[in-house]
Amino acid sequence: MRPPKRDELVREALKIFYREGFHATGMDRLAAETGISKTTMFRHFRTKEELILAVLRLRDEDFRNWLFRRMEEAGPPRAQILAMFDALGEWFASPEFRSCMFIKAASEYPEPQNPIHAQSAEHKRLLYRQLVKIVSAAGATDAEQLTRMLLLLKEGAIVTAHLGHEADPAGDARCAAETLLAAAEI
Repeated sequence: MRPPKRDELVREALKIFYREGFHATGMDRLAAETGISKTTMFRHFRTKEELILAVLRLRDEDFRNWLFRRMEEAGPPRAQILAMFDALGEWFASPEFRSCMFIKAASEYPEPQNPIHAQSAEHKRLLYRQLVKIVSAAGATDAEQLTRMLLLLKEGAIVTAHLGHEADPAGDARCAAETLLAAAEI
């Protein structure tokens, strides 16, 4: 059974926005590439920004589900933390990798009060909340600080992978994470 047009549009728009950017992709281009008419698009979304928000929500859900499933498969909390960097390495190696959609969205919509910027920031907050639980379960005495440091490594690895000037940014970040975990006696 085919997904409803709205869901199909959001999934296809995600691919196009991720590949091309938000400002660079107009509704005419979306219509041409998705095969969904602009009339149908505007029936589901009053504005391009509403479509972008739907795309970001889908990407958030898909990414967090994928990442945390990969981490859970690793076993105990310490292994889960390190598995985050292994998963990033897989993502970076995929031909579809085009950096972080949320970093890109926040860059294209830089005002913190903009709903697109806010949705991007919420994605990062949700990652933080989940990771702090794992870091706490691993026994960190200051789980919030350690989580912030681990997420800086994660974000730095994403940007470094996007720029392409290092051979293994996920591996480098994992090595730094191991140092942090050892210092925290985890």
